[in-house]
Amino acid sequence: MKLKLNPFPALLAVMALTACGTQAVPVSADQTHAPPTSLATLAQQVVDAGAPGVIVRVDDGRGKVVEIARQAPWTRADHTMAASDRFRMGSNTKTMVATVVLQLVAEHRVRLTDPVEKWLTGLIPNGNAITLRMLLNHTSGLFNYTFDPEVLRAFTGQDTRAWTPRELIAAGVRHDPMFAPGAGYSYSNTNYVALGLIAEKATGRHLDDLIRARITRPLRLTDTYLVTGADTPRTRGLAHGYEPDAARIGPLLPPGVPAGTAFAGPARPAGYVDTTTINASTEWAAGGMISSARDWARFDRALLSGRLLPAALLKEMRTTVAEETEFPNRRYGLGLEQVTTPCGTVWGHNGQVPGYSGETYTDATGRRTVAVLTTTIFGLAVPKAGAANKALVDAAVCAMLD
Repeated sequence: MKLKLNPFPALLAVMALTACGTQAVPVSADQTHAPPTSLATLAQQVVDAGAPGVIVRVDDGRGKVVEIARQAPWTRADHTMAASDRFRMGSNTKTMVATVVLQLVAEHRVRLTDPVEKWLTGLIPNGNAITLRMLLNHTSGLFNYTFDPEVLRAFTGQDTRAWTPRELIAAGVRHDPMFAPGAGYSYSNTNYVALGLIAEKATGRHLDDLIRARITRPLRLTDTYLVTGADTPRTRGLAHGYEPDAARIGPLLPPGVPAGTAFAGPARPAGYVDTTTINASTEWAAGGMISSARDWARFDRALLSGRLLPAALLKEMRTTVAEETEFPNRRYGLGLEQVTTPCGTVWGHNGQVPGYSGETYTDATGRRTVAVLTTTIFGLAVPKAGAANKALVDAAVCAMLD
């Protein structure tokens, strides 16, 4: 799978999805049925292979909703997981931020052709050559700030400094760009922090207020909110996230990662640390949303069915460019990915923040949805766990598409 907020793209091939987990607890306002044995078994196999937990939600659009939660026994001392738990959504956040920006386009407050310099004067070098569209589809060439060594220390919790959005952009642009604006594709969290600031400048409102007023409140997404600044995620009803401890993570890191990179957090059994409340200030518009599988399915349905954007702008959102060559089955639109799976084409995103890895998808009409949320990133770099998770994701998508 492809990591979005996480700075280690070499892991993409190892991981197939995301998750959190516990006992099978189908708690939903929708009609629910006992989960198919195959999906429940596959979810348990992910945990048995070493992942702390996983949540699966599948809605095939026929009134049947499958909800599964599984967790390793040692995690229950922190939290008993349920399929209705909140989850740190990582770069799935980008779809919601892109939706807000495109709503502003529909209202003629901003244009996709606007140069960044118009809105963020002097903040981004060569800003007159970078458009909002380039930010949205990662063709700006801007360096991904998450790779900056100082930001990486905060991302992993080794540094508790609270980063502001402007500081994150500064960390990104102090590195040379990857290519000239519009000349290629390179996934960069810097793009979406810039978009968050542009939305605020165009409206005079904070990004979390915009998301609440335009998306979460109208759709009644009661489990969904943006973590901002130095705020600590509210832990009530939040699945706990875990990463391998310093003794275990070394061999799991891809080449080029600085020596000594490890996640901070209270020690837990099985060689993990609890990363639930790790420094979240490096995420914001690039990956700061907290939600639940049920809430995110409602958002995906509303978006792809045309409730949140005019048809012309939804078409723009689904106009894609090729991603990196190692992901030939993925194309990137405006905050939305088109993914070719063994059972058909789906639309959505994925995302990772410390202790949380998730993928959320829907069909082209928004009628059917799926989410697989896993409570670790690097725990899935263990080959057995990664393979089990990929099998679960494939099966869940196929169940959604019937």
